[in-house]
Amino acid sequence: MGNCVVNHWFSVLFLAVWLGLNVFLFVDAFLKYEKADRYYYTRKILGSTLACARASALCLNFNSMLILLPVCRSLLSFLRGTCSFCSRTLRKQLDHNLTFHKLVAYMICLHTAIHIIAHLFNFDRYSRSRQATDGSLASILSSLSHDEEKGGSWLNPIQFRNTTVEYVTFTSIAGLTGVIMTIALILMVTSSTEFIRRSYFEVFWYTHHLFIFYILGLGIHGIGGIVRGQTEESINEGHPHKCAESFDMWHDHDSHCRRPEFEGQPPESWKWILAPVILYICERILRFYRSQQKVVITKVVMHPSKVLELQMNKRGFSMEVGQYIFVNCPSISLLEWHPFTLTSAPEEDFFSIHIRAAGDWTENLIRAFEQQYSPIPRIEVDGPFGTASEDVFQYEVAVLVGAGIGVTPFASILKSIWYKFHCANHNLKTKKIYFYWICRETGAFSWFNDLLTSLEQEMEKLGKVGFLNYRLFLTGWDSNIVGHAALNFDKATDILTGLKQKTSFGRPMWDNEFSTIATSHPKSVVGVFLCGPRTLAKSLRKCCHRYSSLDPRKVQFYFNKENF
Repeated sequence: MGNCVVNHWFSVLFLAVWLGLNVFLFVDAFLKYEKADRYYYTRKILGSTLACARASALCLNFNSMLILLPVCRSLLSFLRGTCSFCSRTLRKQLDHNLTFHKLVAYMICLHTAIHIIAHLFNFDRYSRSRQATDGSLASILSSLSHDEEKGGSWLNPIQFRNTTVEYVTFTSIAGLTGVIMTIALILMVTSSTEFIRRSYFEVFWYTHHLFIFYILGLGIHGIGGIVRGQTEESINEGHPHKCAESFDMWHDHDSHCRRPEFEGQPPESWKWILAPVILYICERILRFYRSQQKVVITKVVMHPSKVLELQMNKRGFSMEVGQYIFVNCPSISLLEWHPFTLTSAPEEDFFSIHIRAAGDWTENLIRAFEQQYSPIPRIEVDGPFGTASEDVFQYEVAVLVGAGIGVTPFASILKSIWYKFHCANHNLKTKKIYFYWICRETGAFSWFNDLLTSLEQEMEKLGKVGFLNYRLFLTGWDSNIVGHAALNFDKATDILTGLKQKTSFGRPMWDNEFSTIATSHPKSVVGVFLCGPRTLAKSLRKCCHRYSSLDPRKVQFYFNKENF
């Protein structure tokens, strides 16, 4: 399990450091606010919930600083390029950007919940202490005047006994921005579930841009200074530990204890988020500039199973295998951008994508291109952006697994291989490729039939038939299809695809496949690349761990999954 374990523990170490920083910041801030003399009188009203609210606020600032970095796709593509000579372990961490983005979002939700609950207790205690008439220290502190003209310096944000918590919430900067941020966060998180993203991508796309309100709200959340502490000058005049019990003598001119003066803490959130926000804005400006460059559609092909192929040209466009782009069609939606893997090879003089009908936007796009007597819709393109598949030629042996339309990144790789062999490229490090394509219906295999046929012919011509071992699996079949295939099994080509490789029915037995690969390549580094569902990823990742040798000099499997 050698290097797979190293990759795993490197990721675990990274997450442990991040979690450790969250715990450290929370505990440190909690103890600070529990012990600070500045907040002695504030604690007399609020108790420990003050420290809980401030500690969670600090962790919110820390994670809000991180949340935008994993989605700076141009930055990640740049880092992937500069890390091309780094170790695989370091480079592979960039492939977990969206996973880390989600984890940071969950941490923000956790600390938001702690922050809100703590402040609900705080406001309840503010309200009760303001209404109290027992002459206690908390009631005296709460009755300090809000009238600055009379020299007042208040501690309790609730000015009058009949003022409700709801009124303070919706009339203060902190309360109003807190409500806005919470609503934005709830909408973003609930619309980010896998079901919503796959079935209603437009909902996910629009609600996720509520992050603008979240970031703006966070930046100005602390301006109101609702949580206040004693001023340094006031502490020097009368230390709270000495003067708290003598609060009835604060107005006595002969007393050494004066009435305490309070001030709000200056806002700090903007300091945490300023740098990443500037970086993200620069990223968006760059992407907007790239997207405005003219795209020329050179060819449109309609494939079976409602799949549209677009071949395009764009000045200065340069790609690597397995990369993806974002596509926008202004006539359908001005704001929606959808990711699609490039199916062309870097050696070709165009770039192409295959689009399957999977939602309103894709269906409308396909319908627009199907209309014969209408002008071709204008397309805008942003990218390309890097993925794990870029590293495919860094491995001696590559295992490519595509499920349905998930075959698209591997079409780019297989095309590039054809060109490399056609041009007699002797620098190709990869010696063997195993390609598995799993589809529900037979029509899907026709998307890249010509490509596979060309590869078969090229391999035969060059005497490298064993270089590419591909298997096609049909999961949606009935007895008629199987019977028809069985009757024609002795034919030279497959009755379903027309290829020499026969179609298998069902799903691959991954343990058998990995065992065979490990036996055939006992001392090789094997890269396993998947573009498919999470359940399949789980199975392949387990196989990579199971069949990697503990001896680093023997077979090692590296798992890579496409993430958009």
